[in-house]
Amino acid sequence: MRLRRTLKTAALVAAVLLGALAWWLWRDPYRVVLADYARQRAVAGLTRNAAQVGDHRWVYAYNDEAPPGAPTVVMVHGFTGSKENWYPLAQRLRGRYRLFAPDLPGWGESERKAGADYGFLAQSERVARFIQQVAHQPGSELVLLGHSMGGGIVALSAARHPQDVDRVGLFDAAGVRFQDNAFGLAVLRGRNPFAVFDAASLRRYLDIVFYDDAAKPYIPWPASRIYIDRRKRDAAFEQAVLDKIGRSEERFLPGSQAARIRQPVLLLWCRQDAVIDPSALELYAAQLPQAQRALLDGCGHMSIVERPAAAADAVNRLIAKGQAR
Repeated sequence: MRLRRTLKTAALVAAVLLGALAWWLWRDPYRVVLADYARQRAVAGLTRNAAQVGDHRWVYAYNDEAPPGAPTVVMVHGFTGSKENWYPLAQRLRGRYRLFAPDLPGWGESERKAGADYGFLAQSERVARFIQQVAHQPGSELVLLGHSMGGGIVALSAARHPQDVDRVGLFDAAGVRFQDNAFGLAVLRGRNPFAVFDAASLRRYLDIVFYDDAAKPYIPWPASRIYIDRRKRDAAFEQAVLDKIGRSEERFLPGSQAARIRQPVLLLWCRQDAVIDPSALELYAAQLPQAQRALLDGCGHMSIVERPAAAADAVNRLIAKGQAR
């Protein structure tokens, strides 16, 4: 009799917990995706935090388990990306440097404001303020890394705020007029080649940004459906940002301003990048004669996910051996 009552109590508790979980997910299904992001963050050894910087609330992942005076590495994601893109690289840099991977304002978990400017120039100023308020530590070199759109943002931050940035890494960076490819031509026609609105477009999106099939993320149902719904809701925002960074008067501003960068620089691309053609590496290099170059093979636009070990080695060389102009 006692065993039967215990089993009934356990079943009741389980039912209550399942009901609470169902209600929690019904209120915000995207929590399924966020839960997996939390798992990835734990594997990378990072902690989540938030800060009010200027007029936006930023959410970022960080790890400060580094030797005293160790360099601080700030990693800025690209278009449709988020802080999670940097986790594979961060895992390989952890313990050696202080690490910060923020969601840019407007993206990921950070705040988005209706009508705000999220182009290259506005975001570069926000990144500078994030460094000054959150990441800066006296006696620690500041290494600023940017991927894709984030690369263009980082180039502007380093050029316009040299007192805040000691070393610069541009990974598959936007902001120059690279050799025509299908992605670039679509952007010039006013389309968003990254748009996701169903399962087929999600597969197409992953095929564009990844070359190495083994590195493509597996997104099972229902997470895939929840992710697709989120991207559909973000479609107008994505298009507005892409118009700003890909078709407006500031689309090549990072490349032209890069000539002002005197700090040590790393330029890292993948040979099979179908988004920012590898010709962009040489265009940036023409403005940055001091730059170390790394052209990786067998990977696409997501170098930091597809080849994180090689990217980590390149960052280590930048910090150990990079030369200023």
